[in-house]
Amino acid sequence: MSSAVQASVAAVPGVAAGRIAALVLAAMAMSLVGCGDKKKDKPASQTVARVNKEEITVHQINFVLSQQRALAPEQAASAGRQVLERLIDQELALQKAQEQKLDRDPRVTQQLDAARREIIARAYAENIAGGASKPSPADVKAYYDAHPALFNERKIYSLQEIAIEANPDQLATLRGKLAAAKDVPDFVAFLKAGDFKFAANQAVRSAEQLPLASLDRFAAMKDGERMLVPAPKGAQVIIVAGTRSQPVDEQRATPAIEQFLLNERKRKLVEDDLKALRSASKIEYVGDYAKAAAPVDASRPASFEPAAPVAPVVPASMTASMPLAASQLEVSPPSSEPASAPSISTLEKGMKGMK
Repeated sequence: MSSAVQASVAAVPGVAAGRIAALVLAAMAMSLVGCGDKKKDKPASQTVARVNKEEITVHQINFVLSQQRALAPEQAASAGRQVLERLIDQELALQKAQEQKLDRDPRVTQQLDAARREIIARAYAENIAGGASKPSPADVKAYYDAHPALFNERKIYSLQEIAIEANPDQLATLRGKLAAAKDVPDFVAFLKAGDFKFAANQAVRSAEQLPLASLDRFAAMKDGERMLVPAPKGAQVIIVAGTRSQPVDEQRATPAIEQFLLNERKRKLVEDDLKALRSASKIEYVGDYAKAAAPVDASRPASFEPAAPVAPVVPASMTASMPLAASQLEVSPPSSEPASAPSISTLEKGMKGMK
């Protein structure tokens, strides 16, 4: 279910959210597979189950399975059975909802319309992105050579973090105390004496798991060095407790770089096309929105834009033995430029568990 639909369901006060969510899922599944006129005869091989007078076909199962990534062939049969059972439950919910006329509820129809708009808009983006050309070997080599910290000089970082609650006017003081402190315990003692609320975490991160905009700065830091960066609720102190070299050669990095560059080209195609559409269209803000038409980059709608550029993922064989701490760090970029998203997992906020 899309984020827009989830938000709408959560906001419905009068109808049970679970019932509406089930209806939306059921209706979307039926519409996506193009159920058409179910009363028409179908070849027997297409029908896998009947729920009262309605049929569930193998095409519906195949569609759901096609949305699941990395499904091994030997798992297809058992997965298909599980999908069938879910589709039966879905059909039962849909039939009961229609009997209760929930499909005519204005809140439900609004959610269905929002989901339809998002699906079609995403299809447009995917269609435009499909015209992106594959990067050449020269493109791959240029990217590899331009990012030594990601590849031939790649490191594994043992990081310690102190997330501090503070006001913006306290950051200069914190930065000065951090620079003057003889070691981390000395700085922690200052925080306790100043009655700052803080939480300490640690993690082991490979280069591609750090914000791309900050990577060169991390690569230049020596063991024991620390830095302070602003955070939404205060500041984060990042200490490089230790590093070890784990380079990746160009041959092993090539598939990841190719995919990364291809995704970037797809994103750029969609962004440029939307900008052209905006330039050629008449867009008029009305009411309160006309008073302050927000100066946002509206050419990249959050509802269906491609993912933000991320660092290429190093082959799994290189990271399988890496020790990963449960707590992951969110490191803000040292400059005003937005950091690229991490490539292996979204970094959780270090402010969790604040004392």
